This record gives sequence, structure tokens and C-alpha cells, in this order.
Amino acid sequence: MSVTSALFTGVSGLQANGAAMSVIGNNISNVNTVGFKDSRTIFADLLSDNTVNSSQIGKGVQVQTVQNIFTQGSSQTSENVTDLSIQGNTFFSLQAPGVTAASPASSYLSRAGAFSVDSSNTLVNPNGYQVLGTDGKPVTFPADFSKVTKIDSTGHITYLATDGVTQEYYNGNGVAGLPITGTPGVSIAVVSVPSPGALSKVGGSLYQTTAASGAAAATPTFAAATANGTSEKILSNSLEQSNVDMANEFVNMIVTQRAYSANSKTITTTDQMTQEVLQLIR
Repeated sequence: MSVTSALFTGVSGLQANGAAMSVIGNNISNVNTVGFKDSRTIFADLLSDNTVNSSQIGKGVQVQTVQNIFTQGSSQTSENVTDLSIQGNTFFSLQAPGVTAASPASSYLSRAGAFSVDSSNTLVNPNGYQVLGTDGKPVTFPADFSKVTKIDSTGHITYLATDGVTQEYYNGNGVAGLPITGTPGVSIAVVSVPSPGALSKVGGSLYQTTAASGAAAATPTFAAATANGTSEKILSNSLEQSNVDMANEFVNMIVTQRAYSANSKTITTTDQMTQEVLQLIR
């Protein structure tokens, strides 16, 4: 291996492990972020050089991908009825403030369910992103809305009217509610993604689909699919916590730091060898 190749190999190791350390640092910094999902760095070797006798010498390492890990986070009890968590593999569907209602397949996805009702009677997250219902529209309550009293495991919402007595089922964007003695109407939408690990992070605990992740599929039959309450379901008065394992992250940090130091040593040693060669020439 030439001196240049050795230096390049060491530099590639520094860059790759430096990127991995950034991922680990981001994981640790978000250990208390609601709905945050852990990430890990996947490495791949670079193209090798052919040498004598059909041998090959590696040319270093690169970051192949930063993969999101969507394991279930623990649930923390909350006093707010509109604080929601999902027990299962689906996502809440949201759209940006002021955007015309879009289908769940083109919306933002999130596992962070710290929702509240804003001044326009719309269910939103802390950044104002609107929660979508199974009708593909923002969950916006009618004029007689007072407060949310219950959200069941299938995402159906019961609210109290302004008279302080009548309770009704939410029945769609701005539409009059339904009597709670009847069949529930529109529920909070959840969507599934074929390959969630390939979703793109856009900040604010939000994700968007990519070609690798596949398009999000709306689940309008969510209520029927979870009638037994044991599979996919929404939990009210509950928030999903970060799935970051601090012990595992510190172990990864130590391993990455040592790999970084070893690559730094490679560069230092190669430089010393170069200096010795130059001394011999002189």
C-alpha cells in the first residue's frame, strides 16, 4: 500500500467515525424527546486496490447509511386527554399549518402524540402541525365544541359541547357531532409504512416517506382492525418516550472513540514513515 493510500484510509476512518459520533451524540441529546427514535450508523468498505497474485488491499471505510430504529418506546402517563401514544407500528398523520388538506400518504408522520386543541378548534402538535382524521382532513371540531373528554383505543373522539352537558362523537372536519348512543364517526388516522427504517427525518419528531421506505398507507379500517384492543391501538393520557438506550449509546461511544483514535494513529504512523523515507533520501 502506498503512503497516499494509507493516509486516505486513515482519513476515511476519521470521517466515518466522526459521523458516527455525531449520530450517537444526537441520540443521547434526545433521550427525553417524546416520540424520538434511535439511529445507528451502518459502515461499508470502499473499493479495494488489486495487487500482485490477485490480492486486494482495502481503501478505507464510508458511511453507508444512517438507519432509524423504530422499536417501541416506553409509555409515560399524562394528565392530558389529548396526549396520545401508539401501541404498535403505525404513525400519526399530520400536515403543516395552513396547507390544504392532503391524503395521509403525502403527510408528515410522527410517533410524538403531545397534541392539544388550538384557537381554531383543530387538534395540533406543539409546532402547529394539524392531526389528520380518517377522512384525510385535519381534526377540527364544530362550533359547539368545549373540550375533549375521551379518546378510545381506536382513535374515536368524544367531546363535550358548550352547554356543558351534551357529549358527542367527533364526526369529521367541522361537521356536527354524533350522539354517543350511536356509532362513532371519523377517528384519528394512523398510517403504516412498508419500511419505516428508511423514513426521512425532517426535525420536530416528524418523518416523510422516501422511495426506499415505500408510500404510507392510510388505515381507515383502524377501528375494525383493533376492536379487540390487543393489537394496534391508540392510548390516551399517554406519551411514548424516546427509545434511546443510554447504556448501549455509551458503549457505542467508547467503541467509536477508540476506532477514531486508532485511525488517527494510522495517519500519525504513516507520516512518521514518510519522514523517515525523506531522511534516507537526504
